[in-house]
Amino acid sequence: MSVSQSSEVSRPPGRQPHVWGRVPQRNKNFTGRDDLLEKLHTGVTSDVTAVLPHALHGFGGVGKTHVAIEYAYRYRHEYDVVWWIPADQPMLVRSSLAALAPHLGLSSHATASIEDTAAAVLDALRRGDPYSKWLLVFDNAELPEDVNDVIPRGPGHVLITSRNHAWQAVVDTVPVDVFARAESVEFLRKRVSRGISPQDADRLAQQLGDLPLALEQAGALHAETGMSVDEYLRLLEEQTVRLLDANKPSDYPLSMTAAWSLSVSQLEVKLPEAVELLRCCAFFGPEPIPRDVFGTLPAGLAAQSRLGGLLADPILLSKAIRELGRYALARIDSKSRTIQVHRLVQALLRDELEEQEHLAFRHEVHLLLAAATPGVPDDTATWSSYGELLGHVRPAQVKVCREPLIRRFALDIVRYLYASGDYRSARNLVEEFIEEWRAGQEEDDPVVLSARRHLGEALRELGEYQASFELNSVTLARMRTALGPDHEETLQLTNSHGADFRTRGDFSDALRHDEESLTLHQAVFGADHGRTLLAGNNLAVDYMLVGDYGRARRLQTDVFKQIRSSGVRGKQWVLAVWNGLARIVRLSGNYVEACDLGEDAYEFGVEELGSDHPWTLRTAKDLSIAKRRAGFIEEAFELAQWTFETEERIFGRDHPDALAAALCLANALRTRGDVAEALELLQDTADRYPRAFGSEHPFRYGCDMNLALLLRVNGQIEAARELDRKSLEGFDRRLGRDHHFSLTCAINLASDLAAGGDNGTARALGEDTLTRLRGLLGADHPLTLAGAANLIVDLRAEGAADEADVLAADTFERYRSVLGDEHPDVQVAVAGERLDSDFDPPAL
Repeated sequence: MSVSQSSEVSRPPGRQPHVWGRVPQRNKNFTGRDDLLEKLHTGVTSDVTAVLPHALHGFGGVGKTHVAIEYAYRYRHEYDVVWWIPADQPMLVRSSLAALAPHLGLSSHATASIEDTAAAVLDALRRGDPYSKWLLVFDNAELPEDVNDVIPRGPGHVLITSRNHAWQAVVDTVPVDVFARAESVEFLRKRVSRGISPQDADRLAQQLGDLPLALEQAGALHAETGMSVDEYLRLLEEQTVRLLDANKPSDYPLSMTAAWSLSVSQLEVKLPEAVELLRCCAFFGPEPIPRDVFGTLPAGLAAQSRLGGLLADPILLSKAIRELGRYALARIDSKSRTIQVHRLVQALLRDELEEQEHLAFRHEVHLLLAAATPGVPDDTATWSSYGELLGHVRPAQVKVCREPLIRRFALDIVRYLYASGDYRSARNLVEEFIEEWRAGQEEDDPVVLSARRHLGEALRELGEYQASFELNSVTLARMRTALGPDHEETLQLTNSHGADFRTRGDFSDALRHDEESLTLHQAVFGADHGRTLLAGNNLAVDYMLVGDYGRARRLQTDVFKQIRSSGVRGKQWVLAVWNGLARIVRLSGNYVEACDLGEDAYEFGVEELGSDHPWTLRTAKDLSIAKRRAGFIEEAFELAQWTFETEERIFGRDHPDALAAALCLANALRTRGDVAEALELLQDTADRYPRAFGSEHPFRYGCDMNLALLLRVNGQIEAARELDRKSLEGFDRRLGRDHHFSLTCAINLASDLAAGGDNGTARALGEDTLTRLRGLLGADHPLTLAGAANLIVDLRAEGAADEADVLAADTFERYRSVLGDEHPDVQVAVAGERLDSDFDPPAL
């Protein structure tokens, strides 16, 4: 027996898991199923080296979920973590996984993006860190392809419940059938507190087909009303005949349908308001409904509500909710303050209603969801509440509602998904809204235009830059015509659209666009408004990209000071501005100061947003660059390595943020002497950059410039020179020679020329580059000093010793003053060796 098995077996049955999350309440009347549970446990634990997920399979109402709940409780002593995941809507699975994060020592999903946090959770589970004994239950998973990529394969166990036969081809399945008759009798006798004879229980089970859900409702009705079994069976027969006449769908077990119908009819006599509430619940999703959704509606919505009277009477509302629980028509969880109705009961309730009733109850749900909107979706404090509402958006068909208030709620949900980092779900959901809304409205309708804006932002975050640019260009033109240039929606897209120019490498166009945007924002909102400050931040990025570091730093500093005191709710935007300031300080040559700012910004990001949030990762990358420039090589490498691995895990290798992190890591590897590893990583990255940005983007040339540097270091001098030559030509075409990207490449090309023995050409290029650098960045900037240090080497190689000595005296004094005697670059320069300059793409 292995150590892990020994440890597991030795755990006392009374032991509780360290983490116990979202598991529904145990059914105190759970009966039988011992053979099934034992078979399941044996299968799940039989192979400790390659545990496969197991699925409980069976039709609706047989008790798959209750078996899974009982399994979790019965064997909880064998696990450190037990976690429940509603899986019928794929976009909810990641949020449920993300909620596990803080229990694993990871960033909370309340302060980080759902996508990122869920990925971190999966990685921790696969590695078994910090817990290797875990049980995850994916309840009501429909299609394997919807959730298979988020089912961890690791040292723990996975249990799935599903009605879909397709799981039989994917995992080990355990069929769940109706109760054996003895189990039905035992269950009814346990459920009916005032007693029922074995004979009566047998007769009742016979008529209900031993279906657990039907038995639960029959037992609840008997317990609540004291109705005799003879009377129940008589009424059940009447209901069955009526239901047969009504042609109920064949996939609903008739015993279940009849039992449900009888319970509803009896409750309607006792408390009709409870049945109205139940019918309303049928149009939510099958996920738990937050109790607070059923609050008093605002005056404007109450007039449209058919439940307005009930919602306005908290005593009657509480009674109605409790009656639903007593009649087993809903599960009431007092701990989580939720109401949950079985999906089969929901379907039966919907089927009995006429079309007009359908529309009325569905609209009621729309009103309740809109009224429950927790606030600004950019605010991290609202994310958990939005997550509770998300599971009801598609089942309630929110997209079909034409009410402006409901559509604003729909777009708030999209914005929540975007802000929390679930870009794919945001895109998918808003595409559904656009398709529905365009069918009945003009392209220039404000709500359609707003939805298109949300889609464009999601596309850009997913790295689909061309699609984002084209969509946003058209949408902005329509907004300006239909809404006006000063409209709030128009201004939001105006501010956002500048990033589309930057992603295309059109830095001058972005600058012109964002200068106009800032002027408009100041005129409409005022200089101190949060949106104006974000427009200022974007303009500062443009100044940085065109090489105007002084103006960029002044504007970024001013924006940062104001945004820290403005009360902007989106902490991700505070971090973006903070990191922007640290970046421009670094680019200005103040490396130690940039490290200090970057450390503060990074700590803020980890604490407020989580370590895996996109802006925290961007801040980590920039901090790694600052540390590398400041000479803290090992710290820079460790941070670069973690950032790259995290970006790749979350977004995939081809996402622009992952590519930027790869460049950062390759530069760190080269700096610490791991040249071969750096070259391998950079060759792969260079192949990917044109696919992400296009063949003429400045970032593509920057990546190639870094690759050329490594080729030269590896002795491939001709290949390096040719690649640097092409890169410099590309920079010149796109940006001009007097751009810091171009001049960085020129420094490296001079080194290629010198390495190939062409010292005269290297000297001429170095002299021209130094003159330009002094004009652009000043004589004391580290990049200028690197160009000067390399020119000193070329001058000596050409026999111009006097010129070299004069330049050396000035350069080395400035170098020591700027970076200090102990900085690696200073030591290399003083030793008479060449300095290499590399490229790190900023966030756009």
